[in-house]
Amino acid sequence: MPTVTDVFKEMPNRFNASAAAGLNATVQFSLSGDGGGDWYVTIADGSIEVDEGKVDSPKAAIIMDANDFVAMSSGELNAMAAFMSGKIKVEGDLSTVMQMQSLLGL
Repeated sequence: MPTVTDVFKEMPNRFNASAAAGLNATVQFSLSGDGGGDWYVTIADGSIEVDEGKVDSPKAAIIMDANDFVAMSSGELNAMAAFMSGKIKVEGDLSTVMQMQSLLGL
């Protein structure tokens, strides 16, 4: 099973740049539990940058368990079902999170 780090390192390869036109946003990921940590993803001008750590004033933040994040990235956990059941908490702009989810194939 991949790790959280593996998932974030793979994001640029999964990124759908052509569908990202017009989106300029940074989303913070705060993942709890074993293997968790803080990461942020910035999409600007059709490009993506993934960094470990925290960023000031993200457009949105996703808070969830690290194991659920890995399961979501591999398709074992449906993102919408996880959100509706409270496994994912979103702070800030939910529409940005939904756009990012589709751009990254999560």
